[in-house]
Amino acid sequence: MAREHGVLLSVGRIGVCWDNAMAESFFASLKKEFVHRTVFPTRKRATDAIAHWIEIRYNRKRLHSGIGYRTPFEAHSAYTATNQAA
Repeated sequence: MAREHGVLLSVGRIGVCWDNAMAESFFASLKKEFVHRTVFPTRKRATDAIAHWIEIRYNRKRLHSGIGYRTPFEAHSAYTATNQAA
């Protein structure tokens, strides 16, 4: 299905970590900044709290050097505005 849409699934061979770098960086941030500092009484509370952290802290407040020290929300909004105008 991905190939039909021109999507490249991997940038390296099996066992090469380069195509996992973004995901590994995200999960490292999640663990260091939130999960390991919090005690969750239930799985439901953990799920809700992590979803909230991602949407509010990570996407709307945390600056990312890879996107010009903007938040993912700001970068996405700029991308959307640029593509709607075209």
